[in-house]
Amino acid sequence: MTEGANSRILLIESQYFPSINFYKTLINHNILQIEKYEHYQKLSFRNRCYLAGPNGRMILSVPLSKGKNQRTVTKDVRISNEEKWQALHWKTLVSAYRRSPWFEYYEADLEILFERPFNFLLDWNMACFDWINSKLNINIPTRFTESYQKEVAGVTDARDTMHPNVEQDNRIQYTQVFQDRTGFLPGLSILDLLFCEGKQALEVIKNA
Repeated sequence: MTEGANSRILLIESQYFPSINFYKTLINHNILQIEKYEHYQKLSFRNRCYLAGPNGRMILSVPLSKGKNQRTVTKDVRISNEEKWQALHWKTLVSAYRRSPWFEYYEADLEILFERPFNFLLDWNMACFDWINSKLNINIPTRFTESYQKEVAGVTDARDTMHPNVEQDNRIQYTQVFQDRTGFLPGLSILDLLFCEGKQALEVIKNA
């Protein structure tokens, strides 16, 4: 795609299986720019995603080699693979979504992703992002920043605008697996919407 006057560029940090709100913002743009040179920010969607469980919101958190308080540049943030976190995350996903309408449809392909080793958080996040996009039929040109700039002209700068502990947009409504027990849980990972709505997930976002 050639950039021009009509290009709508979204600048944002990478996320682990991004939130539904991430995709709500993304679909209004036609170019994505991932921030690669920021300092890692703890307590964010960068290394965690949220799912719907029988007792409410559940967290999956990717362990990092220097812990949560590191001030490493994002591109250099390493995953701690001393523990079998991918196997644990996968078991949690199976337990939470095996009764969802669409989990079985995506299960085998997604399990392969969780069996692939990764050393850097950014690489893992982008692999998850690419996997989701292939299922949602999203094909958006994606690039990385070449340096850190506090202010960037001509883009929608959404860096650090989405946080797990900030009230989430609840306009995107669909039937969740444990909704009868927990009520509707807004702002979860795109995985929740995919497993509940399947191929219609993107339409749910567009129509919200």
